[in-house]
Amino acid sequence: MRRSPSSELPTVAAVGVVVVVTAVALLSTPAAAQSVNRSAIDDLNEQLLYVALPLVLFVEITLIYALYRFRNNDDPQPTTKDPALEITWTAATGVILLFVGLSAFFVLANPYITPSVAGQTDAANENTVEVEVVAYQWGWEFRYQGENVTTQSRLVLPRDRDVAISLVTRDVIHSFYVPKLGLKQDVIPGQTTRLRTRATETGEYRLYCAELCGVGHTRMHGTVSVVSQEEYEEWLDDQRAEN
Repeated sequence: MRRSPSSELPTVAAVGVVVVVTAVALLSTPAAAQSVNRSAIDDLNEQLLYVALPLVLFVEITLIYALYRFRNNDDPQPTTKDPALEITWTAATGVILLFVGLSAFFVLANPYITPSVAGQTDAANENTVEVEVVAYQWGWEFRYQGENVTTQSRLVLPRDRDVAISLVTRDVIHSFYVPKLGLKQDVIPGQTTRLRTRATETGEYRLYCAELCGVGHTRMHGTVSVVSQEEYEEWLDDQRAEN
């Protein structure tokens, strides 16, 4: 009994989906990271993609093969035991999980991702820009330590220079979130939390509160401006002159 052409469409469609997903994953190139934080996160995602993609292809191809190979099996039999195969896929799974765990560990150990790893290095580095961020319902205040400058809703940072950010809140829980710079940190009442970053691309980046904090939550946003060192110093002088 011959199969009708229509019965082969699901298999053809499944193969087509696998090919398209593979092509998109291999050919797509992520945009250049705008900070060392975002670069570390993107690098981890890329490593995990190279692990996950072969696994997805293997599972999908195996599924398609099984659907095609046993499509007319009127007398299915239970799978026989194969200790060697079971040991192989258990060992392979262990190796993959170890790789994923180590990759994630080294990213989490990065002081730009986990600021507490840096210890007291911020205070010892005179070139580090210190900024205190005060979150409140529903806005942001930025205090530039040692510069006698305070701004609202707009944070200005110099490019290619380490920045240490201390975050406090006047009221409820907020969350400092700048997606394109790879920054996200909850701000807890009664605590001072830390962020570290070094922006590598000039530009304007959106700042959001990523924690529901009241009826004005959707209005609690701002701008992070990354400028050259010269523009940053000129901006500081202008701010001091206005005060």
